[in-house]
Amino acid sequence: MGQLTGKEFGARINQLIEEKNFSREDMEMMFSEVLRDEPTEMQQGAFLAALTAKGETAEEIAGSWDAIYNLDTVKVNPDVDEPLVENSGTGMDAVETFNISTAASLVAAAAGINMARHGSRAITSNCGTIDILEELGVGVESPPEIIVDSIEKTGLGIFNGMNSQVHPEALGRILAKISFGTTLNIAASLANPVRPRYGVRGVYSRKLLKPVARVMHLIGYRRAMVVCGLAESGDKKKTMDEASTLGQNYLVEIDEDGELEEYSFSPEMLGIEKTNSHDIAPHENREREALKLLKVLTGKERGSREKIVSLNAALILYLMDYSDEIEDGYRQAREILASGAAVEKLKEWVKVQNTDSQKRLNRLESLLEKV
Repeated sequence: MGQLTGKEFGARINQLIEEKNFSREDMEMMFSEVLRDEPTEMQQGAFLAALTAKGETAEEIAGSWDAIYNLDTVKVNPDVDEPLVENSGTGMDAVETFNISTAASLVAAAAGINMARHGSRAITSNCGTIDILEELGVGVESPPEIIVDSIEKTGLGIFNGMNSQVHPEALGRILAKISFGTTLNIAASLANPVRPRYGVRGVYSRKLLKPVARVMHLIGYRRAMVVCGLAESGDKKKTMDEASTLGQNYLVEIDEDGELEEYSFSPEMLGIEKTNSHDIAPHENREREALKLLKVLTGKERGSREKIVSLNAALILYLMDYSDEIEDGYRQAREILASGAAVEKLKEWVKVQNTDSQKRLNRLESLLEKV
């Protein structure tokens, strides 16, 4: 793959500004330049902003993923009997929430699903996936071999997208410098070292539902679900990169043949009373936030947080045929939380995905004593 001169790269930025769409191969070339840090930082920022402003096609996002996965992602292959699944959101949505996807993954793992996740530290929020798991005791800076061992033994693992052991070339550098939504929110989050074939992904805009579903199909997913929820308050409607208990949910499923199915549902359709954004807002103190999350995982919180975690876990259970309907999955997820199985799964995870397991387990136990 040839390299572009600064002038050539600049010309392509102009083409993006003029709303030209690029092929998957061309986009892989441009993103490879960025990962190699060839263009100036000003050009890199202009490129990401121009692509985002134009609106990415599925082919362009897939090309971005190609560059990140091929050039800057370690490859590993856990030895497991059941499929690997991931769940995450793009971030950059309009409603700041606690880390719902992390709790939902613990519920799914407690049900027997292998969750191989890929996340990052907070960029614009108080507490990202990696931040909250670090607070809970999971070794988020662990080398890939420990994470693979964790997936094999506990059905849970998290790859830190900003860890140079996972993305050795450039991804952490770029993510740490960007505080606005770009193609990287989609392509980079999909660059999971284990290449799961099943996934639930939240997006910050309804416009991204179909493109992201198509991208997941293009890069090898056998079945995927993409969701965008609304937080409704009077005449105001804000989007969430999660399934929402605050308003309507819009979903797209895609199968192995690339066939799309679109549908929507409201929380009331599942018997869930609408909540408000204040009830699911994160605490600014990370330890306090960890305690609130543990209250859900131990089954001691049966309110707004528990319900939205159960709803998002239900999507995973439904995708993987652990439930026939999302409504059934919701009830199953609530039962798992009430039983305390999710927090027991967290303890298993902390024990295995760590280089200093006893110290981290002691930390988690001290937090649990405060719940």
